[in-house]
Amino acid sequence: MERRDTLKLKATILGGSIIGSQFFLSGCDAPHKKRSEMVTNDNVRFLDEIGETILPDTEESPGAKVAYIRAFMKIIVNDCYSKDDASIFVDGIGKVEEKSIDELGESFLSLSKEKKLRILTQFDEGIKKSHIFGEAPFPYHAQRTYLLGYFISEGGATEALRYNSVPDRFEGYILYNGKSAWIS
Repeated sequence: MERRDTLKLKATILGGSIIGSQFFLSGCDAPHKKRSEMVTNDNVRFLDEIGETILPDTEESPGAKVAYIRAFMKIIVNDCYSKDDASIFVDGIGKVEEKSIDELGESFLSLSKEKKLRILTQFDEGIKKSHIFGEAPFPYHAQRTYLLGYFISEGGATEALRYNSVPDRFEGYILYNGKSAWIS
């Protein structure tokens, strides 16, 4: 085989592999259907206040605002929740505002910490009374997501929990002393 024929063959193989791979991979470029945002930027301040009521700032650990959970909440609800769960969550935000205005005559955002806690406690009581199998109510979604976001944040993992950055030895039996849990 001559050098010229070898170069032609290599060019054909290389060109075929580039064009062929682009043709093959073009089937993977399905148009991405972005779901409309359920939680918008307008809801973020509201989420902040609910989060700070559930997980307040203390001397021992930062609160939800410092841990920046609002961004986590927006992403989780918009991108990870099913459409039904996301709509339950967003409807729940509206119900908290309605309950606040109906009972106290003020917007939830303008209430004192004690009044905010009272409103959210009433919703929490609703979990115990009206939980329907297969459909989790708003307070359940909110608490679960806030706690997840808080304890995976830097402040929650390092200040609220006792954090071991390097695994130590295995201890299969540790007495509970009433302090924060270990995270591994």
